[in-house]
Amino acid sequence: MTQSPFGSRLHAALQERGQLCAGIDPHASLLHAWGLDDTAAGLERFARTAVEAIAPLVSVIKPQSAFYERHGSRGIAVLERVVEESRAAGALVLLDVKRGDIGSTSQAYADAYLDPGSPLASDAITASPFLGLGSLAPMLDTARKHGAGVFVLALTSNKEGPEVQHATTGSGRTVAGNVLDGLRTLNEGVEPLGSFGAVVGATIGETGESFDINGPLLAPGYGAQGGTVADLRRIFGRSVPRVLASSSRELLLAGPDRQALREGVLRAQDDLSGLAA
Repeated sequence: MTQSPFGSRLHAALQERGQLCAGIDPHASLLHAWGLDDTAAGLERFARTAVEAIAPLVSVIKPQSAFYERHGSRGIAVLERVVEESRAAGALVLLDVKRGDIGSTSQAYADAYLDPGSPLASDAITASPFLGLGSLAPMLDTARKHGAGVFVLALTSNKEGPEVQHATTGSGRTVAGNVLDGLRTLNEGVEPLGSFGAVVGATIGETGESFDINGPLLAPGYGAQGGTVADLRRIFGRSVPRVLASSSRELLLAGPDRQALREGVLRAQDDLSGLAA
């Protein structure tokens, strides 16, 4: 049986658990900071400790797939458990894979990450639209079929992003603006929240774009990377209640002590508590 749409489930989670999205990104430096070896065994201990401490508290857990993939099949097995255990703890899982391709390959990515029959099936994924937003149709269609979500890169905070995202099309619209327009169309008329979101950096500065897309807005860069609540309010304006403020490094540096990890999450949630007011 198909679950309720991702947008509806996320809307409920935001009301219940707030707007913090916790990244579980096992950088080698973080493993070492926890006194762990940069091995599949160290990865597993790191990831499962983080999930046990954090997943019962937050709306969304966002594991970055690459940090698991680099450990090969054992790393992917850890990622499968992160997805399963995070969802069992009541968090939604946004798998950060940033995939983008065409045709049957795009469909294969969709099946890998969004089909409930897959061991990596998640509530939502990140995707890259820079082969054209239409190239993501297999992912979007599969998400609709299974009640999942897709967060599409729009305006990222990396220094290389503007050469593509700020470029203008023949109509004079920016590439990022076209992506946002497409998401707005996909989410049109959906209540209480659309299932197709945009990824917009929490440190991007002034853009001139409207983020009123009737869908969620993932804002990486909150916390250690410099993004503040004031930045989120300035960037997103009246759309700020739909923002998922994503933090990874700042939260994870509190480990390996589980209580310290929980306290870090609670501080971030307190900081974000007035965001939608």
